[in-house]
Amino acid sequence: MVPTWQLRAAFARRLSDMYGTEVPAYTTLLEVAGQVNDEVAARDPDAGRFGSIGRVTAERHGAIRVGTPEELRQAAQIFAALGMHPVGFYDLRDGDEGAVPVVSTAFRPTDTDELDRNPFRVFTSLLTTSDRRFFDAGLESRLDAFLARRQLFPPELLALAERAEAEAGLPESGAERFLALAVAAFELSPEPVDRAWYTELERVSAVAADIGGVAATHINHLTPRVLDIDALYRRMEERGITMIDRIQGPPRWAGPDVLLRQTSFRALAEPRKFREPDGSVTGGSLRVRFGEVEARGIALTRAGRARYDGLMAETDRLTGLRPDADRQDIARALWQRGFPGTEHQLAVEHQAFFTYRPVAGRPRDGRRPPADLTGLLTHGWLTAHPIVYEDFLPRSAAGIFRSNLTEDGTRDAELAGTPFDAHRLSEAIGRPVLDPFGLYAEQQDRSLRQALFTLGACAALRALDDGELVAADQDSGDPDAGAPAL
Repeated sequence: MVPTWQLRAAFARRLSDMYGTEVPAYTTLLEVAGQVNDEVAARDPDAGRFGSIGRVTAERHGAIRVGTPEELRQAAQIFAALGMHPVGFYDLRDGDEGAVPVVSTAFRPTDTDELDRNPFRVFTSLLTTSDRRFFDAGLESRLDAFLARRQLFPPELLALAERAEAEAGLPESGAERFLALAVAAFELSPEPVDRAWYTELERVSAVAADIGGVAATHINHLTPRVLDIDALYRRMEERGITMIDRIQGPPRWAGPDVLLRQTSFRALAEPRKFREPDGSVTGGSLRVRFGEVEARGIALTRAGRARYDGLMAETDRLTGLRPDADRQDIARALWQRGFPGTEHQLAVEHQAFFTYRPVAGRPRDGRRPPADLTGLLTHGWLTAHPIVYEDFLPRSAAGIFRSNLTEDGTRDAELAGTPFDAHRLSEAIGRPVLDPFGLYAEQQDRSLRQALFTLGACAALRALDDGELVAADQDSGDPDAGAPAL
């Protein structure tokens, strides 16, 4: 049997090879990312703090777009065969600029061991054809009819995917067939594109045209991970590859790396065949695929995320008031004043997620472990290790999308949008969309509970059970002597 994680790793490798043949600039991106990662690993002894160099080198996230709930359910079945679950709800339909008519989730492993083996993710977007801000009733009807006529995933692939999920893997022959069919399902189709239909959808949104104006889906981008995204950005431009105007996400600053920073090279003009209204087939090109790259940091709690969102909003406001100023300089100054500057601060203020370990070889001085996180960390009872952010930022995703579109499309902001949330997306997929904050909190609490048990920290365990150790941390002072048995 080929187990689930090996199927996932093999699929990610083969998809990367396929995408490199279709988009040669992606191969250049991989080369530069590899060079930067090797240099950072050589000079920085702490380079593996957010994952081993082996994991970082193998890491990819893909992106696909589908048109109907049925297509989304089928994609979910394929990803389930690879041990990937829907995590997070992202609504990209709002915003003053560049809104696109999709809601999204990310399929990824959720178990920490599986993430360490291969953390492949696929950001998957669903077209919201009923959203009247983008599609009137007539266009919705024609679009739904077009989507109903196509088949993205062959029945044999779906049957193998069901078997792989049920059996946690496949025999070698079945695994090879599954991988071949799965990779083929995400290749760029050679079928001619109906020019008139594609152009009509493109006037609404280039993303809508890319989903509903073609006969098949395809990998929209395949993203490697880099340890120094600023260095990569410079080197790609030195290689003559045009990058988007800036790096999305938090600024580069002296404090901890958090969440996700990402950028991309601009969508390239790729040759495509078009079917004209008279039935003839002509040549042309489309700009829909681009080369994204990302740098990952520490996962933030809801409180930390609220602080992050507030700082980004203030950056927008000040940049609007000072259009000649450098956005990165504005953001950096705001972060230095308004965001915790150390991992210790992030931990004790419950702004980020960590795993905790008991300090080995701590002198036995008869003191009792304190009942608060500040005291446990400050007085050398615990060490904190950052949990890597495994998910996405809707604002950054929208920024990447917008930077690679030639036109903003049209959206009637006076009309009400179709209500959509994680619950409705779960119903569309037929599987629960998991809450990323909950996954990080479970990982943190599990490690903290084990560490406290090892220390015999009864008071701290009681505080953890009461929800007070992390969420309502208080100053500790020196603990009393005499640690009781648990």
